[in-house]
Amino acid sequence: MRREHARICRRSVLLLGVASLTAASASPCTAVTPLMTPLPAAPAAAPGTVKLRPVSHWTALFEQSWNYQYRTGLPMSRSTDSWDHYDLSYSLDACIAMFRATADRRYLDRALEFVENVAGSAAVSSSLADSQFKDDYLGWASSASGQDGDEVPLYESYFWRYATTLLVTMRDSPTVYADPGYRARHDRLLHFAEVNIFDKWHSRGPAENIYRERTHMAAHWALIALNLSRITADPARRARYDQVVDNVDQHVPGTSSGLRSQLRRNPAEPTAYFWSDVWGSARRPGQDVSHGNGVMAYVVEARDRGRFWTAADMAAFSALLTKVIWPRATTYREFVDGTGADNGWFSDGFVKLGRFDPAVQRRLEDHRVVNDQFAANMAFNAWVLGS
Repeated sequence: MRREHARICRRSVLLLGVASLTAASASPCTAVTPLMTPLPAAPAAAPGTVKLRPVSHWTALFEQSWNYQYRTGLPMSRSTDSWDHYDLSYSLDACIAMFRATADRRYLDRALEFVENVAGSAAVSSSLADSQFKDDYLGWASSASGQDGDEVPLYESYFWRYATTLLVTMRDSPTVYADPGYRARHDRLLHFAEVNIFDKWHSRGPAENIYRERTHMAAHWALIALNLSRITADPARRARYDQVVDNVDQHVPGTSSGLRSQLRRNPAEPTAYFWSDVWGSARRPGQDVSHGNGVMAYVVEARDRGRFWTAADMAAFSALLTKVIWPRATTYREFVDGTGADNGWFSDGFVKLGRFDPAVQRRLEDHRVVNDQFAANMAFNAWVLGS
């Protein structure tokens, strides 16, 4: 069986203050009561009522690792091993968030360079010595991660969820999209993503490769499909992308569940959500927080696009972060039921909840585990909140 759960990148740490972690008692393997309707929305703090650090504060923090990010990211972007692209995704997301927050094209240009290098390193599947597919699509093998030269859908989806977010960001910037040079680069990468990412893995079997066995794995594909639906010029493709988004949200084929029906009232906090990463399960301890970041990365973007997820959902996910996962200054839980101990890595998903509520953003300002991706997303949160 393929090893699908990959490591968490903890590079580019700017500030690090982790409490001594104490082992929590083992959680019982009991089912959690189903949640029949979404939780009522807790009122977000009114804009201007909470004093927040400005975009400039987070930009200065991000810039501390600007040179280091390039030194480490450039070789990964040129690698022919998709495991390196998995790790590169954090820097890519950071650059996108910084461009969104500041409109500074230095960040856009670096993000584009990373994605174009990754696309340029792809080879025809039939030429990959140990590929299990040997077809005519372009792609990458992985050996560094112990995959024995396989093509790995997890690693590709992990990177291309943010590569396609970059394309949406370019489309949503009128001056960028009107620029002939940027437009040509956008269109080339869009074609690559539609054919050699989505079409490739969908044609190889959506049940195995798109509608994955864990919530966070399927959420990566939901984000790719959400992004491609926004920017494709083909109505038939758009319908296919929308179907993937709807299926992951509500009814994953081959299961009795979707993200919505996975959600339960949290046993540790009645205003917060709980979910298991196993489709159809409601057993504790539920989703681990590190991989839960992947679910958050998707639902936050879907909420921003007005797709399915509501203010009530964002409030319940925020309560999960601030009351269950991170109940005290340097206390971090491993699972979404509030059990276990972890390192407080929220940079790839949970940090993005700050854009919906100034009170959540203010709480995140005190987080002591900060890397470049965290700082960049805090900058974008601050921009959304008008700080």
